[in-house]
Amino acid sequence: MKIKGSETWISSLKLAEPYDVAYGSIHRADNVFLRIDSDNGFFGYGCAAPDQEVTGEDAKTLLAIYQTELESLLLQQDPIRINYIMTNLRKRFPLQPSLLAMVDMALYDLIAKSVNLPLYRFLGGYRSSIATSITIGILGVEATVARAKEWQKKGYKILKIKGGLNVDLDIERVAKVREACGKAMQIRFDANQGYHVEDAVKFVRETANQQVELLEQPTPKEELELLGQVQQRTSIPIMADESLLNLVDVFHIAKNKLADMVNIKLMKVGGINEAININAVAKAAGMEIMVGCMDESALGIAAGLHFALARPHINYTDLDGHLDLIDDPAKNLFELKEGILYPNDQPGLGLIGL
Repeated sequence: MKIKGSETWISSLKLAEPYDVAYGSIHRADNVFLRIDSDNGFFGYGCAAPDQEVTGEDAKTLLAIYQTELESLLLQQDPIRINYIMTNLRKRFPLQPSLLAMVDMALYDLIAKSVNLPLYRFLGGYRSSIATSITIGILGVEATVARAKEWQKKGYKILKIKGGLNVDLDIERVAKVREACGKAMQIRFDANQGYHVEDAVKFVRETANQQVELLEQPTPKEELELLGQVQQRTSIPIMADESLLNLVDVFHIAKNKLADMVNIKLMKVGGINEAININAVAKAAGMEIMVGCMDESALGIAAGLHFALARPHINYTDLDGHLDLIDDPAKNLFELKEGILYPNDQPGLGLIGL
């Protein structure tokens, strides 16, 4: 089997409801889609969700790099040799992780379709469903509580609340959500790099009675020593997100005990192939793992889901980045019911066409 051609295009997907995080406001998600075709009739789909703040990429540049530099490197390659292909591409394009994720995703989709298996089963098939958190952006106290209650009424049991702009307001929001939703609701908090160390320590101390499950990336991504200070001075699990971009990062975080958990996003790390390596290091270091996402098409969410389902050490997911996208071209790849994700069990990622 050889790769005979490919097609790429950009879809600018508006958000039904723009939201705020600590580093800005999000109004749309430009995703780049890829179809790879083999010479024996199989095909694979992938997508990229570039983000200047997180991956350092934009859609137009990514598309241009693929069409002028990367596409020719794939032609006549055997997709089964995905380790060989992705190792070489990581060397050539070290600063384009979502571009790599797009190619990686399409290759895995093609390979799994060629053996007529859902991707999670091809990768090992540890479980067939997993719970995900549902994210609430930065809102006022009353609006945060109202949104939390809406999700609870729909049967969802895990919330991830965004914050990082005002620690006192964040503390109040968490307390009010706990009061409104009761003890059964799991609450995770993501400061998106918005805190100083003292802010993070204050947040953990003053929400101690609210049973916050974890605190995600409280401090700036470049200053890993600050993340380590928070981890040493607090009593709940601290998760590295934006600070984790590659295998070297997870090794550094693990070796220096800078976090208790890591958030693996395929768009940040360059796809499933590299995520498998990062997962192995984190597992060996005794760190818990979450599979997260960007604002990305359901196609990207499906790839994260299949990766999480295949690995026994992955017990957390935050795979809701598709929910607010208008006119997402990828549909029916999985079911999200009362906070549980179920793949559609079709070959590959379950996508027949776009």
